[in-house]
Amino acid sequence: MAVHYWTALFLLLSCLFCISNASAGDADPDYRTCVSECEISGCVGPLCFPQCNSSSDGGPWYIQEPLYLQWKKWGCQGDCRYQCMVNRESERETLGQAPVKYHGKWPFKRVLGIQEPASVAFSVLNLAMHFHGWLSFFIMIYYKLPLKQDRTAYYEYVGLWHIYGLLSMNSWFWSAVFHSRDVDLTERLDYSSAVAILGFSLILAILRTFDIRVEAARVMVSAPILAFVTTHILYINFYKLDYGWNMIVCVAMGVSQLFLWARWAAVSSHPSNWKLWVVVIAGGLAMLLEIYDFPPYEGYFDAHSIWHAATIPLTILWWSFIRDDAEFRTSSLLKKTKTKAK
Repeated sequence: MAVHYWTALFLLLSCLFCISNASAGDADPDYRTCVSECEISGCVGPLCFPQCNSSSDGGPWYIQEPLYLQWKKWGCQGDCRYQCMVNRESERETLGQAPVKYHGKWPFKRVLGIQEPASVAFSVLNLAMHFHGWLSFFIMIYYKLPLKQDRTAYYEYVGLWHIYGLLSMNSWFWSAVFHSRDVDLTERLDYSSAVAILGFSLILAILRTFDIRVEAARVMVSAPILAFVTTHILYINFYKLDYGWNMIVCVAMGVSQLFLWARWAAVSSHPSNWKLWVVVIAGGLAMLLEIYDFPPYEGYFDAHSIWHAATIPLTILWWSFIRDDAEFRTSSLLKKTKTKAK
């Protein structure tokens, strides 16, 4: 299995474990009362939020707070919910009760206004690893491997992997943004990016595992999938963000490419097949972190964030396989060229 498999798997699970608006925490009468009173008074105990009573007119830019201070504030409702959650969880801890979710999320501790700091940090690291992997792939193709007389690569999947790298970095970027601040816009951008990389990964899986190199055949395979993915992204953004339907789409595309890469790893004689198997097995084990969901340790590290951390070494291994594949195919094609020349 290819590394875009586990990246797609990450995005697939993001679709599977979508945010719910109803949780035990926000159904708690004490929490609801606290939030309602805070939105009216602007205070939770001794702590008050000026934004609850401020007018919509922020005044001249030179008397407004710096952006880094504005970023730390979530608005009246957001800050009220957060402080009421903190207070309620303190009460529950005193009573020996376990943490519960609020509005679909565990009670995380904010850092500089960031909602889930550990998930954000690991998403950024995944983005960095994809950038490093893509850059090293680029350097190897154009500066280390032999090129044709027209300065193009022998490896037939170069352009596809470039697009994959860019889409992967885009998806991790929006993952970091979404975990930083969960609002409607960031949620839609995160989901759209997930669907985009899943769709393209499926195309890439079909083309590579069946070794489709003819341009016309590639178009015939890609066009229907691209049309469907585009339509789905437009649907969830401009018509209805249907979590159930989005889950079905993500599962279908994710499982399909999973089987494609598994079949190829089983029947091919690729010298780096072992890297595919490591990614598949490790990715499967990492899935258990999503199934066995647990509250954040010290308010920061929950199962989902640790899973984000687990994908970092898999990203490194995946891009290593992609480079090996490019080197292997280039070597094979050069041997065939020399044989024909004789």
